Amino acid sequence: MLEIGKKLPRLRGVIDDGTTLALTELRGAHCLVYFYPKDNTPGCTNEAIAFRDQHARFRKLGCSIIGVSRDSVASHARFRAKHELPFPLVSDSDETWCKAFEVLGEKSLYGRKFVGVIRSSFLIDPQGVLIAQWRNVKVPGHADAVLERLAQP
Repeated sequence: MLEIGKKLPRLRGVIDDGTTLALTELRGAHCLVYFYPKDNTPGCTNEAIAFRDQHARFRKLGCSIIGVSRDSVASHARFRAKHELPFPLVSDSDETWCKAFEVLGEKSLYGRKFVGVIRSSFLIDPQGVLIAQWRNVKVPGHADAVLERLAQP
């Protein structure tokens, strides 16, 4: 399990515009990495919109945002454009990021069990150290909770 106060692993991923993003490139400022199950589903769309609508506040506090799911680069590009998201989305089709952040778990839908992404968020400080995490996130109020934590010294 990832521990508060520990540096995060070095990760690289392809984002929605087809370029590669390295988590280490974001050092020097806070970063929120949030994991969500699937593009264009109600909860995931509401979460992305909440972060989009609060994006200026995150930036004012010196924090970038990265969304991560197992969807393809093309799916992310459509999702980001459709909802005018001002932050990149990492395509984690090989589950490298999901496994590093330990966000995969058993889920159930209509009685069928499967392994899926557990909605989770991770706040990283400018040195690449995990300072807060939220697991099994409920979307309403989550962006505000992250902003509240970010505003703390």
